[in-house]
Amino acid sequence: PDFFGNRSSKTFKPKKNIPEGSHQYELLKHAEATLGSGNLRMAVMLPEGEDLNEWVAVNTVDFFNQINMLYGTITDFCTEESCPVMSAGPKYEYHWADGTNIKKPIKCSAPKYIDYLMTWVQDQLDDETLFPSKIGVPFKRNFMSVAKTILKRLFRVYAHIYHQHFDSVMQLQEEAHLNTSFKHFIFFVQEFNLIDRKELVPLQELIEKLTTKDR
Repeated sequence: PDFFGNRSSKTFKPKKNIPEGSHQYELLKHAEATLGSGNLRMAVMLPEGEDLNEWVAVNTVDFFNQINMLYGTITDFCTEESCPVMSAGPKYEYHWADGTNIKKPIKCSAPKYIDYLMTWVQDQLDDETLFPSKIGVPFKRNFMSVAKTILKRLFRVYAHIYHQHFDSVMQLQEEAHLNTSFKHFIFFVQEFNLIDRKELVPLQELIEKLTTKDR
């Protein structure tokens, strides 16, 4: 579904496409179809006979694209002035390090942090050795730990949007879209234990609210 009408072209970073006709594309279509059924717990489960790495890879790309669009709608409100630090409420502040270019965590504004973060994720997704798009190319041994780091970091963008920009999200009438996306994300990471509980604390109340209705 096109949630954005004519604004759908505004993404923060270019959309990461999964090649049509590939097995991963089929998996993505399967994911979209099961999501349509409304039962998220079922929708996130590993489809029968599928490879867990591939399922996680396809969904990680999808979450990147969703967050990309969601953040793209509020970039005008997330500025050096409004968000001089990358925070999720008054108690949580994130400092950026990627282990290669920036080894020591740096304190920076939210827009800068999210730019670093999304660029870093994009580089991982574009790395054919990490996210192979060709059939039969095996996933690296460390794939799952890389995927976990990507998802942990993508969570921080949701946390920042919810804590600092929810008013703007409501003004734009995007809250249903944001909630649906985040709920899907949470059910997915819970299903496969992909994010440490302590990392999820900034949105703990919301997570409880979104996930208890569907037990």
